[in-house]
Amino acid sequence: MKLIGMLDSPYVRRAAVSAKLLGLSFEHQPLSVFRHFDEFRAVNPVVKAPTLLTDDGTMVLDSSLICDYLDHLVEPQRRLLPVDAAARLRSLELIGLALAAAEKTVQVVYECGLRPDEKLHQPWLDRVVQQLDGAYAALEARVLGTTGWLLGERITQADVTLAVVWRFTQYVRPDHPALAAADAERYPSIAALSARAEALPEFAGTPLD
Repeated sequence: MKLIGMLDSPYVRRAAVSAKLLGLSFEHQPLSVFRHFDEFRAVNPVVKAPTLLTDDGTMVLDSSLICDYLDHLVEPQRRLLPVDAAARLRSLELIGLALAAAEKTVQVVYECGLRPDEKLHQPWLDRVVQQLDGAYAALEARVLGTTGWLLGERITQADVTLAVVWRFTQYVRPDHPALAAADAERYPSIAALSARAEALPEFAGTPLD
């Protein structure tokens, strides 16, 4: 199977790291939705990253759908999203908050990096930053006191998603003053969890930059 998209996207990197943690082999095709628009469109008319092409040619869009598909290629006990209902619900709560943080970080990047200065709408930017801070504050409260992984001894999709999203926010933060407050001093538990994950070979071998 083939995973298409750039690893500087938290969504692409999330899918790639998940595949590696599951021990699944795949080909990575690093196409940018900006720089390689026409080439990407030839594969996927929506030009959405990540795109997963399965061995039979089926196209799967959206990182959560891709991760769900990948999970079902392995035995239930090896899946990154827990099978147990209570653990699964806990994981979904954390993943939802982390994906909200990813979405708001991307919105800041687009608003401040792609929109002309005269078109920037400050009230909208302020709202997005408030939402981002809300997501990370809620996550910090839930991660506080965790010294291992979020749901026990084994890394799960909640850990993967939060670690990848935090790394992405930190990667783009220096170029965007609106993200200044999203730092390790304010969210130390998240930063520590992300550092633990980034030390794993599956993360280190899938660098954002």
